[in-house]
Amino acid sequence: MTRILILCASLGSGHVSAAKALSKAFAHFPGVEVQIEDALEHASPILRETLTVLYERLSEKTPQLYRMIYEGLDVEDMEESMSDNLLLAKIERPFLKGLERFVADTHSDAIICVQQIPSRLLQLLEKEGKLPQPHFVVITDVIAHSTWINHGVDGYFLPSQLTADFLIERGVDPSLLHVTGIPVNPEIAEPKSMHEMRRRHDLPTDIPIVTLFGGGLHPKRVRLMVTKLLENLNPGMLVVVAGRNETLLEKLDDLTDSAPTKLRLHDRINYVDDQVAASDLVITKAGGLITSEVLARGTPMIIIDPFPGQEEWNADVVAASGAGIQLRLPEMVPPAVLHLLSEPEKLDFMRQQAQKIGQPKAAFNVAEAVLQQLRSRSLINPL
Repeated sequence: MTRILILCASLGSGHVSAAKALSKAFAHFPGVEVQIEDALEHASPILRETLTVLYERLSEKTPQLYRMIYEGLDVEDMEESMSDNLLLAKIERPFLKGLERFVADTHSDAIICVQQIPSRLLQLLEKEGKLPQPHFVVITDVIAHSTWINHGVDGYFLPSQLTADFLIERGVDPSLLHVTGIPVNPEIAEPKSMHEMRRRHDLPTDIPIVTLFGGGLHPKRVRLMVTKLLENLNPGMLVVVAGRNETLLEKLDDLTDSAPTKLRLHDRINYVDDQVAASDLVITKAGGLITSEVLARGTPMIIIDPFPGQEEWNADVVAASGAGIQLRLPEMVPPAVLHLLSEPEKLDFMRQQAQKIGQPKAAFNVAEAVLQQLRSRSLINPL
C-alpha cells in the first residue's frame, strides 16, 4: 500500500478543494491510500486563530492593505526569498509542533503540500534529516509568490507554462517544474451535456442561464448586479450561489422573478460542476480553483472584483486568453452579460479559448507524476 499525505491550510476554500481533487484522482490508482490534513488543525490555537482572523479581516475589510503585505513579501531574488521563508518557518515551528509530530507518526510514502505553511515546516525537517519521504508542492496561483519556494522540494506542480517561466526566471531548477494545471475535481474530465445538466437540476432548457458565484463578493455589489439583471435579462434565468458568503442570501431575500427573468437562489450546492456545465455564462471572482474549474469545463466567464494580488493575476490570464472578460464596476456586468448573450459567436469563441487553456485532467496529471517519481525511487512497485 502506497500512502500519500496531502497537507492543506484552511485559509480560503481553494486549497482544500485542490486537496480533495487530488485525493479523488489518487483513488483511481490501485494500492494507493490518501489522507488529507489541515495543517492548522495541528497548529497551536494562537497561530490558528491569528492567521484565520488576519486572513478574513484583510480579505474582507482591507484588501488594499492585503495587497501591500502580499506584494511586499514577494522577493525576486531566490536566495533571499528562500532565506526569508526559512526564517519564517523557524518562527512558526514552535506553534506547529503538533503538525511536526503528526508528520513523523504518519509514515507516509510522499507528502504533497497545496499551501505554503506546511511546506515551510517540511523544509526544516528535511534539513535535519527528519523527512525521509519526498515532498511535493502544488501551486494554486498562476503567478507563484516567492513564499511557495522552499528548500528540499522534490517537485513543483504548476498551473501553466507561464508559472514555470516565472519560476525559472527566479532561479528555480527547471527539472523540478511540472506543468500539470491546478487540480480540479476529476469529474470535470468527463463530458457533460448542457441539456442533460439542466434537466437533472430542474433548470429551463429553452432560455439562457447565467450563474453568479457570490462567495467572496460584497453583498451590496451582488445585489446591484442581480437587480439590474432581473430588469434586463429577457428571457433568461439567473442562478445565484452564495457559497461561503453567509449574509448574501439575506440581502437578496426580497428579490424574486421579474416578468422576463427567473431567479434561483442557493446557499451552497454540491453540484458546482453540473451548474457550470448547465450555464451559458458564469460570473465569479478570480480564485485559482473556481477559475480553473470553469475553464476546464469550457464555460465563458465574467470576472468581477478580483482580490488584490493572486486573483488579479488569475483574472489577467483568463482575460488575455479570451476565455472571459474582467470588470471592475458591478454596474458594467449586466450590460456585458446582455452583450455576450446577444453575440453567440463571441460566446462560442470564449468557449473554445477556455477549452484550450483548461486542464480538466490536472489532478490525474499530478497523481501520475508523483507515483512515477515514487516508482523511479523504487519506493513502490510498478502498477
